[in-house]
Amino acid sequence: MSINKDQVEGRVKEAAGKVQEVAGKTVGNTTQQVKGAVNKAAGAAQAKYGDVKSDLKDSQKQAEKQNR
Repeated sequence: MSINKDQVEGRVKEAAGKVQEVAGKTVGNTTQQVKGAVNKAAGAAQAKYGDVKSDLKDSQKQAEKQNR
């Protein structure tokens, strides 16, 4: 399985969002907590997109091997 840019960036955004969410919760800043949750969800979605893209690429390579 190959790793692509969307997987890496998505997981970084997801982690940063989690940190922002926890920091907001810790200091009692609801705005930062919500922004963190949104960033975490956006990062997770981007990582999932990268996962699907990688799976499709791997499937295509496997199909090409079988057709040789």
